[in-house]
Amino acid sequence: MPELTRLASPLDIGGARIRNRVFLAPMSGITDESFRQRAHAHGAGLVVSEMVASGELAKGRAGCDLRIRHSGLPIHMVQLAGREAAHMAEGARIAAGEGADIIDINMGCPAKKVTGGYAGSALMRDLDHALSLIEAVVGAVAVPVTLKMRLGWDESALNAPMLARRAEQVGVRMVTVHGRTRCQFYQGKADWRAITRVKESVSIPVVANGDVGSPEEAATILDQSGADAVMIGRAHYGAPWIAGSIAAAAAGISAPGIPETPQAIADYVVAHYEDMLSLYGIESGLRQARKHLGWYLDRHAAGVSAEQRKHVLTSFEPAEAIRGLRDALADIGMSNELRSAA
Repeated sequence: MPELTRLASPLDIGGARIRNRVFLAPMSGITDESFRQRAHAHGAGLVVSEMVASGELAKGRAGCDLRIRHSGLPIHMVQLAGREAAHMAEGARIAAGEGADIIDINMGCPAKKVTGGYAGSALMRDLDHALSLIEAVVGAVAVPVTLKMRLGWDESALNAPMLARRAEQVGVRMVTVHGRTRCQFYQGKADWRAITRVKESVSIPVVANGDVGSPEEAATILDQSGADAVMIGRAHYGAPWIAGSIAAAAAGISAPGIPETPQAIADYVVAHYEDMLSLYGIESGLRQARKHLGWYLDRHAAGVSAEQRKHVLTSFEPAEAIRGLRDALADIGMSNELRSAA
């Protein structure tokens, strides 16, 4: 896979040196500080904060501080969303003041609660307004500004190449393209070849995104899109090491810290759970962690009983949830050992 080896090389984004070209995508409610720290420790080249609403950030709404707080990693990248230039500019200034090395602008989120407010991928329906937001952010900060988008709003308006070209002209230093339209949401298969038209329209780095979860898929998306890097999102559910493992495969080495035995996986999940409780506090942490625990069980203990699963996900006592997690993973581990022995 010759294309894959390219992912092991560094990438410059407006003077910020990124150690490799396999990135963790920003995911709302998922890529918080504890998740990003894990993905980076496993070798992801770049990790991005979950989306932050610029209006709420500018107004000082509770919770925004956690989303933009510097996590101690070499490159701190914050993603902003919004529809008002003043809020986007002020949000960028606040994020940069908190140590953001790169500001990413979200014009790709397909969620109705975002597009309904004329933000996210809805901005691809009005490129003049989208450019006013980009110009506001670029003019507000000295750090590099990047942009994440989709192919377009729908099949009748595949305007990603035009948006990318105009964004580059006003100072954007990298664009990421998810190979679907907004109206596709996550249905069907991402069109990796369509990203080629964006790559051909700009001279800045282009990052390909959508349906990548293995070294083979990473090599194929590079080959079909001509992109400079890959960004991986949903494949990380229950496996924060996916980007790191692909980067390691590109370099011909082993990714650090990936748990392989049932005991190691249990210890890993418990540590992540405890970190989330510490980050958010017990009450909020319990709610925030449930989806992660569900994904860990789906991936590593798919045979767990419905009763065990419910007990883990609905427990209001962390010690009980931890006990249930360890029991579920131990049961699956023992079952696998028996099958191997047979």
